[in-house]
Amino acid sequence: MFILMVVIFVLGYTMIALEHPLKIDKSASALLIGVLTWTVYALNSVDILSLGHSVEWNNLMSGVTLGSENLHEIASHFVKHELGHHLTEISEILFFLLGAMTIVEVVDHHQGFKLITDKITTTNKVKLMWILGLLTFFMSAALDNLTTTIVMVTLLKKLIEDKKTRWVFAAIVVLAANAGGAWSPIGDVTTIMLWIGGQVTAGNIIMMVFLPSLVSIVVPLVILSFSMKGVITRPEVGGGHEDLTSDGEKKLLLAVGVGALLFVPVFKTTTHLPPYMGMLLGLGVIWTLTEIIHRKKPIETRGKLSVVSILTRVDVPTVFFFLGILTAVASLQSAGHLALTSAWLDNATGQNIYVIDTLIGIFSSIVDNVPLVAGSMGMYEIAHHGAFAVDGVFWELLAYTAGTGGSILIIGSAAGVAAMGMEKIDFIWYMKKMSILALIGYFAGIGTYWAQEHIVGAEEEADNSNITIVEEKAEGTISDETKVNLDAELFIGTTIVKEGETSEEAHEE
Repeated sequence: MFILMVVIFVLGYTMIALEHPLKIDKSASALLIGVLTWTVYALNSVDILSLGHSVEWNNLMSGVTLGSENLHEIASHFVKHELGHHLTEISEILFFLLGAMTIVEVVDHHQGFKLITDKITTTNKVKLMWILGLLTFFMSAALDNLTTTIVMVTLLKKLIEDKKTRWVFAAIVVLAANAGGAWSPIGDVTTIMLWIGGQVTAGNIIMMVFLPSLVSIVVPLVILSFSMKGVITRPEVGGGHEDLTSDGEKKLLLAVGVGALLFVPVFKTTTHLPPYMGMLLGLGVIWTLTEIIHRKKPIETRGKLSVVSILTRVDVPTVFFFLGILTAVASLQSAGHLALTSAWLDNATGQNIYVIDTLIGIFSSIVDNVPLVAGSMGMYEIAHHGAFAVDGVFWELLAYTAGTGGSILIIGSAAGVAAMGMEKIDFIWYMKKMSILALIGYFAGIGTYWAQEHIVGAEEEADNSNITIVEEKAEGTISDETKVNLDAELFIGTTIVKEGETSEEAHEE
């Protein structure tokens, strides 16, 4: 059954990778493997846990001998506790994403981003390439790489008429969006996961990953500057559509929306509350603001601009995808699969963190980076010092490689898939024209991080900042030092089973 969990995960992941040929939405496949892996785990908890691969179970049962009946009951409680524990962490990510996507949709629905895109007037290919590349890079850090890609590819349709030329610029947008999201705590789902999980802090990830990320997009732009020549042809502009917002409202919503997103790290640092609370605060503010500024407008207009209406446009299937895939990875972590994988990877690479992170980044061009990062977070615990400490080299470089590695193939990131769908970009064309450029930029960024780390000394900085974060991470979880004594009390999550007491009486207590 231990192996069956892996088989279910691999088969489900194959369905996700073959989403388009199979015509089965990846969210459905993710939910299936998320539930099925936990189901197999729960129904065979004793057999799976008795293999000794679960670190938490081994710590809990150290020095304890139980009868078969008691062992089955305790194992069942343990699995339910583990599911609840992981669901708490997963929910933080999901609520964060829901809040962020809603805020971005509100700003976009009020045409706030149009204020930025309307400022681009040049027709020179090289100049336009640099403007779009750098604009996408910084927009992605403030928003997220998926949303930024959608906004910028939509802009390209208004700027460039030739299809193949537009493909090149769309590919540049993908590279820039992934690079920009890697160095920001709110710019990419994987960086968000590392930030919320306590592996990195907002200020340090910006300081240490910004330059490598910038290099990873600047290098391809420099190379393309020598081969790209001429000017673009703008498409003829047809009839416009109804404008429901004034210029003042567009500016206000853009400022408040972006401000709400940028305020999240400040909120977390000040209050020490989870980031999703800051995101929901921003959503509450922008929701209230829209209700006030539209309250005197006609009912039809007010309905189109209300957050309630805009919520129907939020990409809920993507949220379910993250829920399913993160839940599945959590089951593999709890059962001990990730601990085995970590040991194998360490032996195969000599625990060379640069090799491990580089491979994870390359794999993310084929396999979605969300489960790869989730798996890495499960395989490697936060240490008190060294490369695996909070803000340690491993986590910082992982944020970069997982964020930018997906650019190597068009299907390797959410931004790439979005651009591919919107512009019908051919997979083989991207691999021939852009994959080498993306790979050069990817390794250039890794080299930049290596040089920067040896100059700045990221490991020493990590040692000075890990104590507080480790305390936050440890809250509400079972300590590694927890020992079980049958003569006293047996703790399974929040359930206490005393000697001679039934499970029903324990629950009542």
